[in-house]
Amino acid sequence: MDHQAVLALYDREMREGARPDGPGARIERVGGVVRQSADAEGGWNGVLWSDLDETTADRAIAEQIDFFERQGREFEWKVYGHDRPADLGTRLVAAGLRPEPEETLMVAEVAGLQLDAELPDGVQVVPATDAAGVDLVVDVHEKAFGTDGSQLRHRLLGQLAERSATVVAVVALAGDEPVSAARMELVPGTRFAGLWGGGTVEGWRGRGVYRALVAHRARVAADHGYRYLQVDALPTSRPILERLGFHALSTTTPYIRCAPRP
Repeated sequence: MDHQAVLALYDREMREGARPDGPGARIERVGGVVRQSADAEGGWNGVLWSDLDETTADRAIAEQIDFFERQGREFEWKVYGHDRPADLGTRLVAAGLRPEPEETLMVAEVAGLQLDAELPDGVQVVPATDAAGVDLVVDVHEKAFGTDGSQLRHRLLGQLAERSATVVAVVALAGDEPVSAARMELVPGTRFAGLWGGGTVEGWRGRGVYRALVAHRARVAADHGYRYLQVDALPTSRPILERLGFHALSTTTPYIRCAPRP
């Protein structure tokens, strides 16, 4: 894989040329910034891409803060390791945004992945296509990450209702118990499918369930003709993904600005 060429393609198709990721979401291109704003509960608001330098960054940051504050919304600015200016993250912190843990942007060619992962005995993968299935996904999310899943529930229900052909959600069940879950977004008009939300509850980690869910989604992406899979990987996931055939292309750090108080 030509890392620089694939990274440039990712920036062009998935960031600068971003599509709305759910119902009620809008993509806007304002000066050197591409942002999404979402009306639906649980929708994602934030900056996806920017083309800035030392002379334009501070003004652009102030403009985005003003835009989202006037809407009363929290927003996220996704900063990638190759973005410019080099001190963009420092400027965001100075403007009042809070950095979250750094993740690794990893990409794999579907044709080159190792897809022979097997599930533990007694575990099966089932699609989540309705409210009951979404509840299982959210249950795993809350147990695996220790965070509230109400926004995820609203967002996933909206996506399945309006964009079911481009959203894949799956749950691994040990009997009736949900032990792992994950999502995938098939982005129309691009060569990338995005893997999101892969998590396994404590007690089932290290047994190949996460790897099997990655392989399952990769097969679905291949069936739909996608060339690449993309993941924002946590440190715990990166070694598994590297063994499957993913390559680290950059880093990504979310910078969060909380919604203004009423």
